[in-house]
Amino acid sequence: MHRSVIVTIVSNMAAAGCVFHRTLARSRLDPSKASSSSSSSCVCRDLLYVVDLHRYSRDQGSSVYFPQSVLSGDDLYDVTVTDGDCRLRVTLDPGLNKLVERNVLAPGSTLRNATFTPALSAQLPACTGASDSYRLVSMEVVADGVRREDVDVLPWFRSSQPTGTGGGPLRANRSVFLPLWNNVDYSGDGWRGAPPAEEEEDEDTQEAGQGLRPAVTVSELRDSFLSGRRPVARGFVQHQLIVRIISKSHLMYYGRTEQNCECPYKAVLEVCDQTGSVCVVLWNSVCVDWYRCLKPGDIIGLRRYRVKPHYQAERGAIEISVNSRNPAAQISVVPESSLSPEYLPPAPTYSFYTSKQLLERPHGSECDVIGLIMFSGRSERIRNKAGGAELLEYHWLSLEDGTSDQPIRVKLFSTSQPETHSKLHPLSVVVCTRLRCIRDADRTNVGFYLTNTSYTQVYCTGLGHHSEMSYRKLRPVRQFLQWLRSQDDGQVLSRALIGGFFIHPPPAFCLENYMKDRRGEPGFLRGVELQRELERLCYRERQTFCIQATVAMVTYCRRGEEDRSMFWSDRASSLPSPSSSSLRPSPILSFPSTPSLTSTPRSFRSSSPSSSIHQLTPLPRGAGRTSRKRKQQLQEQTPKRRQEGPVRLHEQRHHEDGTSVGGSAVTLLSLCRLPRFRLQPEQNTQTVILFEASREFLDNTNADEDKDSTDEDAASFVISPLPPDFTPIALETLPMRFDYTHREEQAVAVAMGGRVTAERQDWALEDYYTLRLRALSDSLMVDAVFLPHASTSPLLPHSNTWISILSHGAFSSHAPPPSPADLIAMATQLTNQRLVCVLEACHLGGARTELILSRAFHLTD
Repeated sequence: MHRSVIVTIVSNMAAAGCVFHRTLARSRLDPSKASSSSSSSCVCRDLLYVVDLHRYSRDQGSSVYFPQSVLSGDDLYDVTVTDGDCRLRVTLDPGLNKLVERNVLAPGSTLRNATFTPALSAQLPACTGASDSYRLVSMEVVADGVRREDVDVLPWFRSSQPTGTGGGPLRANRSVFLPLWNNVDYSGDGWRGAPPAEEEEDEDTQEAGQGLRPAVTVSELRDSFLSGRRPVARGFVQHQLIVRIISKSHLMYYGRTEQNCECPYKAVLEVCDQTGSVCVVLWNSVCVDWYRCLKPGDIIGLRRYRVKPHYQAERGAIEISVNSRNPAAQISVVPESSLSPEYLPPAPTYSFYTSKQLLERPHGSECDVIGLIMFSGRSERIRNKAGGAELLEYHWLSLEDGTSDQPIRVKLFSTSQPETHSKLHPLSVVVCTRLRCIRDADRTNVGFYLTNTSYTQVYCTGLGHHSEMSYRKLRPVRQFLQWLRSQDDGQVLSRALIGGFFIHPPPAFCLENYMKDRRGEPGFLRGVELQRELERLCYRERQTFCIQATVAMVTYCRRGEEDRSMFWSDRASSLPSPSSSSLRPSPILSFPSTPSLTSTPRSFRSSSPSSSIHQLTPLPRGAGRTSRKRKQQLQEQTPKRRQEGPVRLHEQRHHEDGTSVGGSAVTLLSLCRLPRFRLQPEQNTQTVILFEASREFLDNTNADEDKDSTDEDAASFVISPLPPDFTPIALETLPMRFDYTHREEQAVAVAMGGRVTAERQDWALEDYYTLRLRALSDSLMVDAVFLPHASTSPLLPHSNTWISILSHGAFSSHAPPPSPADLIAMATQLTNQRLVCVLEACHLGGARTELILSRAFHLTD
């Protein structure tokens, strides 16, 4: 009673200053005349803040809500916005979906000039319970929005409050929302974390003074179905089946625009009893009620299910269908202690392989692994090769187990375990089951890695998983724990990395082998075609492209010091004017074009050609952001190769723009030869972190290297009146040294929707080269950041010329790497050289697209 009065008072007080009350209520929009015309819309001039975004797939009736919109995709979005006084939930017009898909519109965004159109009340689904509903048809997205943390206490505008747990979609007959970035994970509070209340036991499963026993076995079900006996073959089975879960698949979403299924999900459990094994398929809302509650090793009881033929298995195989209706199935979790010993199902089996043993495993074989995470990559997405528009989310893991120098590389896709994946950061102990080996028969172990099957499950420290699983008693696990406890925290921390661009398997070193590996993929693109493909990329979507180009300019600089750089430019090349198409950051974001591509040329004025290196004129104090000692001179003796032709070395000075990094930079990054730093652990705490990581298995039973050498030539420049203009490298491209104290913040930053910032980060790599490529097809210019001093692939000997460095993606393993000044001086080798450039593209959100130059092969006649 008192609570109702308080809520009413708060709502009335909010209404007085509520922006929605002033704009939507007083505008007197007529829902019966809702359309996209200006007469039935109103503009909110005040700032609004995006609280949340919800994605769902449309159904047969969704098009009624958007009579004048083109529904090109399958997704719809509901947006919750606030003015600081109350909340309003609206539907995003499908024409604006691209803003979400490219992460321009996101939770925390600030909106200006938002235009709302009312929806017909009669069109609202019965589940929403809202009498006032609006569409958001246009807005300006302000880039510097901040996520609000106090919105849960704000009242809803009028009756726009969603009913039920979190509410359902406004414009489709769906009972749950999809995650923003994949179709595999679950999303929302509707997914139960604890089993529903169990019903009383029947007489056929338990006798007085005796343990629980099944009323039917797997073999009896199979025999009855194949022989056609009723009710197994033509009805549903009432008798209880008691089985143990051996494997659990990820969630499979099968929602289609032509279907009106409220909860189009299914999941498969591989189960067994003492008589055999069978697949149990959970359908629709049964997944919502039970998927999170069940795990491999659990014993479950099933009633009121149907037996069907298993079409994807051998002849005579069956599967058990468990649905929420026709009939409504009954599921219960059976404690192992309550089951009669003679009916106890066998425990799950595991096949653990060490990094040394994996080298001998054949392609396509399955395995289980345990290891210490030493590298956790950023989350990315790729198109589903099976077809359609679905994007599959994944990230790379690099594990160590102490049995070999070869790390265990895992390309881990979503497994319907979002909480677990959020904990997969360095120095965590992870167990991955049912992985599949991927091996190239022609390249031995160079490109070997592991990836998901449908039944892959991940268990990680920090969530209590290991203490609940039977594998903790196995010998391979105990041997790994013994190795883990012998490691030193500081030594391990010095090698741990998180985030940054990563590529595996590494591309081939010669053009012939690369084109052979690329069979079936699209061919070379023209410059404008590359630009068009980049504009189509969705947030964190990764694709590979090839173009033919020449090098017009090479630039060297360090992250955060882009106003101080060395560069060489080809005198015969026409360099583009950056102002012609470069998109500069602004407070307001709209759907952008790719900023680093341009076709309007202009020439750079520069100082006279010279092969000498001049001393740097120091910047004023505070002008450059650096904490490292910078040498002011190069060695007096200049290599002879600098005399090969005209060289222009310039100091770049331009205003640093801190509101945008990355742009459409092309970047090559690898992690094999990154500078290593040894951290000095505190006294008597050398193994604290790793010991804590291993404790779950017990339940219930060096100073920095000399930095001067890396900076030898970093301070040698020639002043130029017109330096090159290019976008600085994206922070998401650079790997960070893992910071155990701020591990949660780093994990969020590299996850989907996260943003890497320069605060409190220790970068494993900071200097980089930028190559300006000119497409041979149409002279379009592409800026490419190149990092030859780091490589994920095994380093091979070569001549350390520009052509060999580009084809290998790294310096030679048998000679000291050239200094930055040497490479700039050697850039004349690239004059008029035609190259096949392999570009790895990844959209980083908003106006930022990363292009990665993984290889460049010399194109001969």
